[in-house]
Amino acid sequence: MLEKETLLSPGAPEAPRTRKRRYWLHLTGLLAAVLLLRFICDALDTVSWRGYEDWMAAQCPQVEPLVPSQKTPFLEEMDKYLASNKFRNESIARMSGAVQVPSQSYDDLGPIGEDKRWDIMYEMAAYLEKTFPLVHSTLRLEKVNTHGLLYTWEGSNRSLKPTVLMAHQDVVPVAEATVGQWTHPPFEGFYDGEYIWGRGAEDDKTNLIGILEAVELLIDAGFKPARTLVLSFGFDEEIGRGQGAGRLAPVLADRYGKDGAAVVVDEGSGVYGAWGSTFAVPGVAEKGRIDVEIIIRMPGGHSSVPPPHNGIGVMSELITMIEANPYEPRLYSENPYLGFLKCGAAHSPEFPPTLRKLLPTHRDAACHKKDKLALEAAKAGDVIKYLFTTSQAPDVISGGVKSNALPERTRVLVNHRVNIGEHSSDVKAKLTDLAETVAKKHNLTVHAFTDEAETPLSITLRAGTLCVEPAPVTPTSVEGVTPYSVLSGTTRALYGTDLLMAPGLTPGNTDTRYYWDLTRHIFRFNPGWDPEEEGIGNIHTVNEKASVLAHIRAVQWYSMFIRNMDEASMA
Repeated sequence: MLEKETLLSPGAPEAPRTRKRRYWLHLTGLLAAVLLLRFICDALDTVSWRGYEDWMAAQCPQVEPLVPSQKTPFLEEMDKYLASNKFRNESIARMSGAVQVPSQSYDDLGPIGEDKRWDIMYEMAAYLEKTFPLVHSTLRLEKVNTHGLLYTWEGSNRSLKPTVLMAHQDVVPVAEATVGQWTHPPFEGFYDGEYIWGRGAEDDKTNLIGILEAVELLIDAGFKPARTLVLSFGFDEEIGRGQGAGRLAPVLADRYGKDGAAVVVDEGSGVYGAWGSTFAVPGVAEKGRIDVEIIIRMPGGHSSVPPPHNGIGVMSELITMIEANPYEPRLYSENPYLGFLKCGAAHSPEFPPTLRKLLPTHRDAACHKKDKLALEAAKAGDVIKYLFTTSQAPDVISGGVKSNALPERTRVLVNHRVNIGEHSSDVKAKLTDLAETVAKKHNLTVHAFTDEAETPLSITLRAGTLCVEPAPVTPTSVEGVTPYSVLSGTTRALYGTDLLMAPGLTPGNTDTRYYWDLTRHIFRFNPGWDPEEEGIGNIHTVNEKASVLAHIRAVQWYSMFIRNMDEASMA
């Protein structure tokens, strides 16, 4: 009895042999448990992997090719003509002529009617009228704010919401100092057998001319739309003044009402290769934008008796602190790049295993401090990382007027592109915190995003005039007939079913920001694709060029998309 009580007592010491036997029993039991768990996990992995594949495929369904059903001898002849050398040569001439109009828009343009540099847009409009006579005799043309071109092809069924196709007439200026660096003069429209060279060839005259060529051919083939078609061409997209699309969009909103258009298509992303597959990636969202002006006021004086830190030094310290605190990659559930990753996992043989493993367990970036999926995806490089990361870049700086005078006012302009799922207020809060840290060190006052005037010994933060929140995300459902399913089906009909459709986004901003109220279905998409072309045609820089093959395919795409939307069984 006493021995038994001793053995069961938690405070009594165990005999050495008993402890050794119990140790081996525990170890054996643990090994058995591990083997059993491994067996169960292997079985579950087999089931879960099959379930994973099914789940992932459901995240990125692909629609069947969509070919217009309306076939007449004239439309069939038109489709053949689009593939002919005759059309190719005529299209090259039209594109070359458009590039030869130097429709440059400048940041410092004055009011329309006063600054003569706007007048080049008269020449652009005259060229379009001469080149597309059927468009101008059939569609109604309204000139909005002098140079905005709004074409309307009235459909026979007024109950159907219109299709809206966009492009812009203006191009980025060519710096005089770079003209000699061009292989061919920037406004010659030179054709080398594959490409048309010149400023604006790719951005955005390939779409401007391509849309009008498609409509001209449809009119000539006797096509008569049931759904109204609207062509909306701005003239200041490159400078973001809001005088072009910013005036055109309210006209359409007044005419058709909120959500009054079926779809809007504007310039944007295109077709790319990734993970052993080829994807068409229409932009269904845009990052936001906010420019922040930072001004430091500190005492001037003679440079021979400088203080330990003057305005330029303190501004340098603040800029260094800004760059030392970048925004972290974060993939919010609404970010289209998350959808793109799911499409890669579902359909691409070379999709990275680590990303494939992280995808099913990913939670919204707002739910955790470190977004493992975003951090892993960001390893692909900055071009990819900034699709789901707020960027910050000090772009303009000034301070001081003379080498022997201390600067009294130092200014920097910091550009931010705001991540999908975040807000400009996040940028303001972060910059305010950093400014206050620097201000405390140097006994300065902070005026952050208020109407207060600048004062001596202060840091002032102001939001720029162009502040745009991230765009609403376009629905990408393909259940039933939707604008996205029509766009997807048209694209796969042109390029074949090896091409995969996936949602994308544009890190920059387009004229579509003025059209948010007109429809939820906005796509930023360049439909022309040349498999041999690399990059995006040197837009905004020396030797811009456009592939003729891509341009002709864009015309084919627009002609099909207009007809497919016309036949689509949706309002």
